[in-house]
Amino acid sequence: MLAAGEHVILTCMRSFFVGGAVIALLAMACGSGVEDSSFRSGRQGTFDDGKGAGDGGVLGSGGDGGAIGNGCEPNLTGTLRDFHDSHPDFEKFDATDHNIVTSTLGSDSKPVYNGAGSTTTTGKANFDQWYRDVAGVNVSSQFALTLTKQPNGVSTFDDQAFFPLDGKGFGNEGRPHNFHFTYELHTEFRYQGGEVFTFTGDDDVFVYINDKLALDLGGVHVAQTASIDLDAKATQLGIVKGNTYAMAIFQAERHTTESHFRIDTSIAFTNCNPIIK
Repeated sequence: MLAAGEHVILTCMRSFFVGGAVIALLAMACGSGVEDSSFRSGRQGTFDDGKGAGDGGVLGSGGDGGAIGNGCEPNLTGTLRDFHDSHPDFEKFDATDHNIVTSTLGSDSKPVYNGAGSTTTTGKANFDQWYRDVAGVNVSSQFALTLTKQPNGVSTFDDQAFFPLDGKGFGNEGRPHNFHFTYELHTEFRYQGGEVFTFTGDDDVFVYINDKLALDLGGVHVAQTASIDLDAKATQLGIVKGNTYAMAIFQAERHTTESHFRIDTSIAFTNCNPIIK
């Protein structure tokens, strides 16, 4: 988002970045017959075909959202929300900020505003608009993020120019790119032991596992990196091997001049249908 050369690496259970170009293949919703044809040089496409929901079955099981082993690829489809650059929380700050959200996801599956000591937000009412549809304040659309498995077994998504809303929503507002948006993604995975998740990028990123804050890169800043070692945090997150858990990723791009987004992970996601909240 900010400084030149910033690098974002969201590692769906990350094992640090693998150099070289990553070419992402397009994801397909299981059984939906819908494939986004807009994949371009390894970048993700968008879905505007309506909102779906799935229960996200356990690995190897049947049921709605069956998983790996059933011939169904995980569908990581989330919600983009475009904002005007005049929004009070956008295009005005430049600082790391770990005081934005509380440690537990809300009952509506949204981050809960903390605010005490926050230096890059302007209050609960404005923050609550980041990940909720608000007429006149934001414009939402669905967006598919596709991971590509590397030879070392780590799945990666890497976009060094993450501008999925260029020319869309409220438009670029006189800038070369649309820099003011948020992205919300809900998925599920089966905890098997040994998984790691790493994210590197700007700006804000909040990752929740089992409704508990597991990674916090809050604030408007140059690219930063953080990892989640699931085994090391199993007690804190309340997770047990063999069980399936929810994961929620909330990202915000709030400032010019760059935007990067990368994930590297060894996590095996199990949902096939989009989980839109």
